[in-house]
Amino acid sequence: MTTAITAVHPRRVWDSRGRPTVEVEVRLDGGAMGRAIAPAGASVGSGEAVDLRDGGKRFGGYDVTKAVAAVRNEIAPALAGQDASQQAAIDGLMSKIDGTPQKSRLGGNALVATSMAVLQASANAAGLPLWKYLAKDHAIRMPLPEIQIFGGGAHADGRVDIQDFMIMCPAAGSFAEALDWTAEVYRAAGAILKSSGRLHGVADEGGFWPEFKTNEETIETLIKAIEHAGFKPGKSIVLSLDIAASNFRRDGAYHLGLEGRKLDTDGMIRLVGGWIETYPIASIEDPVAEDDRDGFIAFAQEYATRCQIVGDDYLVTNAARVTHAIGDKTLNAVLIKPNQAGTITEALAALTTARAAGFATLVSARSGETEDVTISHLSAGWNAGQLKVGSFTRSERMAKWNESLRIEEESRAPFAGWGALPSMVKWSA
Repeated sequence: MTTAITAVHPRRVWDSRGRPTVEVEVRLDGGAMGRAIAPAGASVGSGEAVDLRDGGKRFGGYDVTKAVAAVRNEIAPALAGQDASQQAAIDGLMSKIDGTPQKSRLGGNALVATSMAVLQASANAAGLPLWKYLAKDHAIRMPLPEIQIFGGGAHADGRVDIQDFMIMCPAAGSFAEALDWTAEVYRAAGAILKSSGRLHGVADEGGFWPEFKTNEETIETLIKAIEHAGFKPGKSIVLSLDIAASNFRRDGAYHLGLEGRKLDTDGMIRLVGGWIETYPIASIEDPVAEDDRDGFIAFAQEYATRCQIVGDDYLVTNAARVTHAIGDKTLNAVLIKPNQAGTITEALAALTTARAAGFATLVSARSGETEDVTISHLSAGWNAGQLKVGSFTRSERMAKWNESLRIEEESRAPFAGWGALPSMVKWSA
């Protein structure tokens, strides 16, 4: 059997923040090899798979020698001789060995790096690019990219409350053209900041570090950047906001530090809803906190046909949570982060569950990233419809955008464009 696993080798490598993370290589009997690296988030949902870190003083407690040892001492022996083409069986075996709900014993970072490496090795053994191996005989679309222009929240030391101020280019004719348009907007945004003396570097995901007095000022500056780049907001290019509201909810209230405001759930819904009414916003992620189910229901009742409402911390790439969200009618889109789930199989289950309900799906990177490009292949091969990587600078981000360009060229797949939005959303500028 040429897909039998003969070796699983872990090592400690480094992510985009200069923090340790886990890389795993999987080798097969037929000579194929797969390699993958675990990313890490800054804004972390309470229900997601746990990164196993060493704690203590070394590297601020972020070292991963325990997670590396878990791969070497427990995962590798268990996977020896297993068939790499049986992804679900391998992922199930690793989860069983871990034995905890959130992969806290061996570490979600150890499991997801191994899971992705097994997938890569299996595709290589089949002599196929990963996107094609995943797609099998099914048609695919190139995803609509969702790209950060300004970074805030946990990605920018709380300089503004909202975590991501992004654009999407659904009117573009191809993935490549969507990146062309984004490059012009990003350049225009930098020029606006420079001319006003507010250009102060970039945040964790490569978006410009914000220097604004209000959240609204950031949104308005983003619209100006779109216009200065020669595009019409709401027609060619639309806005997307990741509110990441869990980061500023305390004691049942939402604390907007930038403006010194404290809002209850109704106030938060009115605030974000007012932005939807005022600006060409086509997507809102986590508009209320992960533990505010009633807030999600109320927000969706008002805006589910007006814009994409994405669940991140609320769902943590968990199929069971997605099922509950479908029943509650709290969302119409799901963010898919493999390291939130801990394995490729569980990430795919969340995506499949969402798609069956007519929800949109967005494969997403994390704020702590690497040169690993697996998610570019997942977004295309799974026909996810949308891809969220971060901004349009820094090599750990550009590696994924550039890999998607290669996939588009090789696959000649059509661009998802407006069709990537949820089936129930009727967009009008």
